[in-house]
Amino acid sequence: MRFETKAIHAGRQVDPVTGAVTTPMHLSTTYERSADGSYTDGFMYSRGDNPNRRSLEECLTALEEGYDCVSFSSGMAAISSIIEALPKDKPRRIILPDDMYFGVLTLLNETDIGRRFDIITVDMSNMEELKEAAESEAAGLIWIETPSNPQIKIVDIAAVVNIAKKAGAVTVVDNTTATPVLQNPLSLGADFSLHSVTKYIGGHSDLLLGAVVAKEDGPMLHNLRTWQHAKGAVPSSFDCWLALRGVQTLPARMSVHCSSAKIIADFLNQHDKVEAVYHPGLPEHPGHDVAAAQMSDFGGLMSFKVKGNAEDAIKVANTVKIFTQATSLGGTHSYIEHRASVEKELTKAPDTLLRLSIGLENVQDLQEDLEQALAEI
Repeated sequence: MRFETKAIHAGRQVDPVTGAVTTPMHLSTTYERSADGSYTDGFMYSRGDNPNRRSLEECLTALEEGYDCVSFSSGMAAISSIIEALPKDKPRRIILPDDMYFGVLTLLNETDIGRRFDIITVDMSNMEELKEAAESEAAGLIWIETPSNPQIKIVDIAAVVNIAKKAGAVTVVDNTTATPVLQNPLSLGADFSLHSVTKYIGGHSDLLLGAVVAKEDGPMLHNLRTWQHAKGAVPSSFDCWLALRGVQTLPARMSVHCSSAKIIADFLNQHDKVEAVYHPGLPEHPGHDVAAAQMSDFGGLMSFKVKGNAEDAIKVANTVKIFTQATSLGGTHSYIEHRASVEKELTKAPDTLLRLSIGLENVQDLQEDLEQALAEI
């Protein structure tokens, strides 16, 4: 099946009991034993497995062309679990991008994960810097985010994988901002592809869920399953059902996100009150060629810097009328956010930078909204 067909059919079938085309929701936490004490249908207790969760995991595995998928109660639960799932025979050194997602930075700074692992940060778009970090001391895991959030850096996945394999390190790609529609990290050699399903896959800002898709079987995948079951950070049946509903329209939604984002990026790039625009669809973006090679389109996320100061950027965010000033991305609504205000003293974002998640509204309305907001500074 091609991608659009898998998005609708993978992991699901017509309900054999009722004939329902839409996958039923299974809210039961426990399941009946057979007379001999076995569970003939494969389900015992919902923390261990659930029909809706199994359907979602099968679907995401198919979309990423992987071996198996393990889902969690949030993207951060997936992130913390895959770090902790690093096998004990692997070095404790983890190499991360210096512009890592702020939630990962918070995880490392505020929990024991940051103390139990040797954390190294590099400019992941600089292969020489990464190679030096990987060769200076044995690394266990190399973490890739591309496009990054919110600075929209592009990382050459295949090049990083090549360095990681020589170093004996596991590679994890946070594929949230690209989605499996635009980018397939496993086909580029990565070991794991990770998603905050909350974002584009769910697509409607109404669920909380994370997932990790493995390229092949192995100890780390088994550890992830153990963490999922034993630590209990499992998604609810309803959230899995919502994610399966959302993924059906993912290819169609991404087409609109991408086409509208390109129009908005071009508009901002020519605006006299905008200093810089960060979107890989722009030919002058330093990662444009790499993105064009490893992505089928350039995504719906971008950032731009206004000419002026932080107060000017915040004024733009406060003056828009259609964009919603909110944290998150990948929903039907368009979002705008001044990341430096959110991240405070730990921020890597310039204080004039605004992040945009382009939604599904009419793109002309979005352009006019930004035009009137920029006119106020």
